[in-house]
Amino acid sequence: MADGAGASIWHRFAHTPGRIADGDHGDVACDHYRRFADDIRLMSELGIKSYRFSISWSRVLPEGTGRPNAGGLDFYARLVDMLLRYDIRPFATLYHWDLPAALEDRGGWAYPDAPSWFADYARLMYRELGDRVPMWATINEPWVIMDLGYVSSLHAPGRQDRAEAAAVSHNLLRAHSAAVAAYRAECDQQIGLVVNLVPIEPATDLEADRSAARRMDAYLNRHFLDPALLGKFPEELPEMFGADWPTMSTDELHRIRAPIDFLGINYYLRLVVADDPCGGPPRARIVTSPNCPRTGLGWEIYPEGLTEILLWVREHYGELPLYITENGAAFEDHVQPNGGINDPSRVEYLKHHLNAAAEAIESGVNLQGYFVWSLLDNFEWQHGYSQRFGIVHVDFATQRRTPKASARFYADAIRSRGAVLKG
Repeated sequence: MADGAGASIWHRFAHTPGRIADGDHGDVACDHYRRFADDIRLMSELGIKSYRFSISWSRVLPEGTGRPNAGGLDFYARLVDMLLRYDIRPFATLYHWDLPAALEDRGGWAYPDAPSWFADYARLMYRELGDRVPMWATINEPWVIMDLGYVSSLHAPGRQDRAEAAAVSHNLLRAHSAAVAAYRAECDQQIGLVVNLVPIEPATDLEADRSAARRMDAYLNRHFLDPALLGKFPEELPEMFGADWPTMSTDELHRIRAPIDFLGINYYLRLVVADDPCGGPPRARIVTSPNCPRTGLGWEIYPEGLTEILLWVREHYGELPLYITENGAAFEDHVQPNGGINDPSRVEYLKHHLNAAAEAIESGVNLQGYFVWSLLDNFEWQHGYSQRFGIVHVDFATQRRTPKASARFYADAIRSRGAVLKG
């Protein structure tokens, strides 16, 4: 918590015994805070044209509200100015799961005032950086915040409370729409929402499994998109949550449907599900096949699913400009005798997924950009440092950066405008 930053719920969670693999925590991680200048120069060398980064709410508002932290604001100003100096477009995300701990103590995302807290924070950042940052995302993966934070307890704040989860899902939508409204009052460029989407298939043709797939689709894919883009919740959600599901007026649903300029899509895997009548929402269990190729995290590698999900979004929500805001995989990296890092599985993964994105464009999808997850190896939430997603290797003891084979491939894909994908 350098230079006056406050604690977040992830600071607390990562220092709680048993929560993170190997007892890891994110206090230093890849140390981008101190090394961002070198990292930006590395981006420039790779030919990267845009950098998606997340602002830490508690770095700029240590108590979540009230007096800003000048040191935190100065860091983001220097980061943005250097990106522009290297002709790299800044793409800022306001919230990536790290609620200020001081706000958690006041009730967190389940508290009725949470949307107004978020709008005030968003307004501060627009005023500080809005003249230089052309792309803003309000919230990254609201479903993950709700489900992993309040249903499964795998993420901070680590709770298991279905009623609280339902309240959180509503407040995240209120916060998103309030932040969009604040942006319209302050800035005139682009603002959107980032969601994780997953192709979902039934394990069999039995009606029970097909129903389970529909419920999972409503719970995971449409839970936030339907209200944000269509002004209504999937009809399956009230049935799933029962008495724990809050009501929302027609007027409020209309306000939540705040027009956005783009949708960010994070894509990693496909799910095959079967009926689970005894389980909690969405009463579906994931079925795995031993024959499918998988990443280091056990996620199925299914590049054609990226094309499918992009086409699905266009079909259900219209011609909204889309960005792939995250796509990547954790694999074991191999250090060569000369010190280079060989990661052929990641190279193949990126090649196939970039081709899948190109296929969607050829089918008429308005896809405007692609961001690999991630540039650097980093602290990967509950997995700590056991999983590496980066195209640049980080030695966490020395903080030395080494571009992997996948970084060279990615740079070639950028320089050739995709020509290397056809090889």
